[in-house]
Amino acid sequence: MGEPPVVGRLSSLDRFLPVWIGIAMVVGLLLGRWIPGLNQALEAVAVDGISLPIALGLLIMMYPVLAKVRYDRLDTVTGDRKLLVSSLVLNWLLGPALMFALAWLMLPDLPEYRTGLIIVGLARCIAMVIIWNDLACGDREAAAVLVALNSVFQVFMFAVLGWFYLSVLPGWLGWEQASIDTSPWQIAKSVLIFLGIPLLAGYLSRRLGEKAKGRQWYEQSFLPKVGPWALYGLLFTIVILFALQGEQITSRPWDVARIALPLLAYFAIMWGGGYLTGAVLRLGYQRTTTLAFTAAGNNFELAIAVAIATYGATSGQALAGVVGPLIEVPVLVALVYVSLALRRFFPAPGPAQSSPSTEGIRNDR
Repeated sequence: MGEPPVVGRLSSLDRFLPVWIGIAMVVGLLLGRWIPGLNQALEAVAVDGISLPIALGLLIMMYPVLAKVRYDRLDTVTGDRKLLVSSLVLNWLLGPALMFALAWLMLPDLPEYRTGLIIVGLARCIAMVIIWNDLACGDREAAAVLVALNSVFQVFMFAVLGWFYLSVLPGWLGWEQASIDTSPWQIAKSVLIFLGIPLLAGYLSRRLGEKAKGRQWYEQSFLPKVGPWALYGLLFTIVILFALQGEQITSRPWDVARIALPLLAYFAIMWGGGYLTGAVLRLGYQRTTTLAFTAAGNNFELAIAVAIATYGATSGQALAGVVGPLIEVPVLVALVYVSLALRRFFPAPGPAQSSPSTEGIRNDR
């Protein structure tokens, strides 16, 4: 009863995250508009179609959170069939279908933007969701398993679902058809780079650190030092991303507003659906939160890369991909605070059910 609110125990960096993200977005947009040739310089070197600075930001962002995961507890997640099946249904059945419906409903006269949004809906999150889950005190081990599951399905299903939602289904309905040019190998490379590298680094950090100095040193001394770098990487990534696309965003405000509406509806419905599913299945606060954020988040890095590779950097499809994080970042940050406020409505876990994420709020924030 006397425990202070979770938000009150967060560091200043965490507590004012919406402010820092807002500043990062504005700084990125202004840099993109004011510095001639910045776009070309940032895109001069790319990793799997993603600008090298963004790639570095993503790797820095994901490593600290994956270093916090207790890999010896993953078996407690893989045995939770309700969680795994719910995640697969939300991510690979409901998510793409919902974005398809919203794009056609709200953008019937704008085929390029509509196609771009459908591509965003197909790209299930494997990166930033780890940050949102951690900030909302979700289950880190569950997040790692669900992200890995999304990664495997992404490799095999992205191109198949793209073909279905852009060509087959519109053809059956007598609507305008589009196409997508990507291969499972392209998706696999993206997954291996942006998930595989930080996952391996996080696993080795914990294994070698605990072996050398023990778990207490690792979690009470090492993690607090590397933990803030996740948010530093996030803010850096946002600055670079919006610097690259600042001119497109600021020069076409009405188009951005049109694209934003289905995105807002999508994030709200997917997050709410995930939370409701978790509550009905009695998954508990940590895993309900993880389910909701993994359902709502999207891999905008992959969506942008596919849109640019298929339709070009100045295409409407690419702009729709760029608007994705413009809407997703502030919305999901707001939902982090909604999650923390809802936490008191969930029964407190017993000692045997306690999640490392609950301890993490004390140890590394």
